[in-house]
Amino acid sequence: MDNMLDPQEVKVGDEVYIIYRNPHTPTVANIKQAEIVAHPHDADGKALFLHDAYHLIEENDALFQSEQAAELYYNELYPGE
Repeated sequence: MDNMLDPQEVKVGDEVYIIYRNPHTPTVANIKQAEIVAHPHDADGKALFLHDAYHLIEENDALFQSEQAAELYYNELYPGE
C-alpha cells in the first residue's frame, strides 16, 4: 500500500495512525493515533506510545501518516465492517 509509512523511516515526534487490535478481544480492531518516541530501553531505537504505554515497532506494523489513509487500508482488510 502506497500510503503506508516505512517503520524504519519514522522519526521521534512523528504522529502516526495505526490499526490496533485489542489484545483482550482479538476480533476487535480500531484505528488509533500514536506518537513515535525514543525507545525507553534502547538509545538507538524507536517505539510507539499508545494508551500510555510503549510498544515496540515491528517490521510488519502498518503505520500511516493520516487517519484517512489508515481508514482506506482498514476497509480493504475488513470490508463491510
